[in-house]
Amino acid sequence: MSDHQKIHPVSDPEAPPHPTAPLVPRGSSRSEQGDPTKTQQAAPLDPPRKKKGSRSCWCRCVCYTLLVLFLLIVIVGAIVGILYLVFRPKLPDYNIDRLQLTRFQLNQDLSLSTEFNVTITAKNPNEKIGIYYEDGSRISVLYMQTRLSNGSLPKFYQGHENTTIISVEMTGFNQNATSIMTTLQEQQRLTGSIPLRIRVTQPVRIKLGRLKLMEVRFLVRCGVSVDSLAANSVIRVRSSNCKYRFRL
Repeated sequence: MSDHQKIHPVSDPEAPPHPTAPLVPRGSSRSEQGDPTKTQQAAPLDPPRKKKGSRSCWCRCVCYTLLVLFLLIVIVGAIVGILYLVFRPKLPDYNIDRLQLTRFQLNQDLSLSTEFNVTITAKNPNEKIGIYYEDGSRISVLYMQTRLSNGSLPKFYQGHENTTIISVEMTGFNQNATSIMTTLQEQQRLTGSIPLRIRVTQPVRIKLGRLKLMEVRFLVRCGVSVDSLAANSVIRVRSSNCKYRFRL
């Protein structure tokens, strides 16, 4: 036996088995203070949520407002439809029957003085609607853009299916009327007629049964063709065409 023997280490059979897995889980620090070579990553925070309470409240308010407006429109439409079926409203009819020129004088200072007398026939064709003609009316006679005379209609009440004849006196004054006279004479010589315009603005109140509605303005626009503008004579009306509309 040789003096030099090789001694190999022998495992102790009573020693506990060698651990096969690391005592510290992977990804965790080795001590309570943490691994100085590795930094811990903080968990991501949830993004802040937007408040939905104010938006939903605003949407409800808008929806309720639109619903109320829709219901009001339906109710008003139903009332107007019922009134139309019950009263069957019709526009009144107006006609220029007679136009008399009592004064048409060119003064020494080249001003023009005029006086007209207009006879108007007003018809109310409604069976259940009356018309109150209130104060504040205005009627004018114009040639082209020149206002020749002004006046006003009387205040009266026109009943159902009534025809009323109205006589209105009007007066006017225009300075520097030489150009107007020249144009009138030339047009009468060339065409044999003179186109005039008559404008009426009349405040009225409509009566439905016993109900008297708010005041509105009734506008009448008439185009009238006359044969001449001779003073102290009855002017023959060759044609008359009127249009009407209401305005609050």
